[in-house]
Amino acid sequence: MSAPAAGGSHHAFTVDADGAPRLDLLVAQHLGLSRSQAATLIADGRVLVDGRRERASFRAPRGAQVTVDVPPAPGRDVVAEDIPVAVVFEDDHLIVVDKAAGMVVHPAPGNWTGTLVNALKGRGQGLADGGDEERQGLVHRLDKDTSGLMVVAKTDQALRVLSKAIAERRVMRRYAALSWGHLPDDVVTVDRPIGRDPNDPIRMAVVESGRAARTDFVRLARFGATELLRCQLHSGRTHQIRVHLASIGHPVVGDDIYGGGGARKVVGLPPQRHFLHAAWLVFNHPVSGDRLDFRSPLPEDLRQSLLTVAELPDLFASPNPLEYFDFYRADR
Repeated sequence: MSAPAAGGSHHAFTVDADGAPRLDLLVAQHLGLSRSQAATLIADGRVLVDGRRERASFRAPRGAQVTVDVPPAPGRDVVAEDIPVAVVFEDDHLIVVDKAAGMVVHPAPGNWTGTLVNALKGRGQGLADGGDEERQGLVHRLDKDTSGLMVVAKTDQALRVLSKAIAERRVMRRYAALSWGHLPDDVVTVDRPIGRDPNDPIRMAVVESGRAARTDFVRLARFGATELLRCQLHSGRTHQIRVHLASIGHPVVGDDIYGGGGARKVVGLPPQRHFLHAAWLVFNHPVSGDRLDFRSPLPEDLRQSLLTVAELPDLFASPNPLEYFDFYRADR
C-alpha cells in the first residue's frame, strides 16, 4: 500500500516468496525505479526491513515487511535552450517536429537539459501546460534513439483533444523498422500486455499484469538476415514496438536493450542507434478538424543501413527508400 508523504511517497510491501532478489533490486521492482535510484534510497536510510536498515545486497526473507520513504523530487525549472529542431508544421494550436535520434523528449533525472521540450521553449514556444512543466505540450513520446514525427500541443485545448484522439485510436502512427530474422507471415499482429520487466526495472516486457498493447506489423521487404517492416501502433506503451518484436523473436536491429544490438557492421548501423523511425503521422486538427498528413523520409544513417542490407542499385537514386517499398500505401 502507498500513501502520499509531504510531496514524496510512502510505500510498504511484504516479501511473499523465498529467494527474493537483493534489496536494491527488490525495491526497484516494486517501485518502478532504477537499481541505482533504489540503492540511493537504501544508503540514505529511507528503506527499512522489519524496521531495520539493511545493505543494498541484503536478501529479505519471506514475510519480511519492507517500507520505503521516497522524498519529493527537487523543484526544477525547465530552461529554454538554443537547440536546433526540425519543424515540419506549425500554427497557433500545435507544432509537428521531426525529432532527431539521440534527443530525449522531456527533462527527467539524468537529462534535465538538451531535450525536445528545452529546445521548443528555446524557440520562444508557448506549450500546453497539462499540469506537468517537464512534459509541457507532449501528446505522445518517442524513445531517445528513435527518430521521426511527433505532434506537440501549444494550447490546453489542443492537448486534450489530441490526447483523446490517441486514446480512441484516431491518430495513425506508422513506423519503419528493420528487424532481425523473418516473420512467419506478411502481416503479423501482436496483441500482448506490456509492463515493467519484473527482473529489470529499466526494461519493459510482455507481462500478464501489464497494460493492453497491440501492434500491427506489415513486411515490406525481406533481406538475407533482416526484414523491413511497417509498424502501426494501436496503443502507446513505453518501448511498445521494440518489446513486441523482441517477444516474437525478431528484435529491432541495433536495439541493445531488447536483444537486437549485435552485428552492427553487417547492417551498416552506427553505434547507439536502432533502426526505428516514426515515418508517417496522420490526425485531424484539434480545432479545424482538417485531416493532416505528415511523412518523414528515412534519416541518412538509416537510409545508408537500408542500402547496405537491400543490395538494390535502384535504391541509391531514391531520396526516400520508404517510397520504393510502398511504405505510404494506405491499402497495405
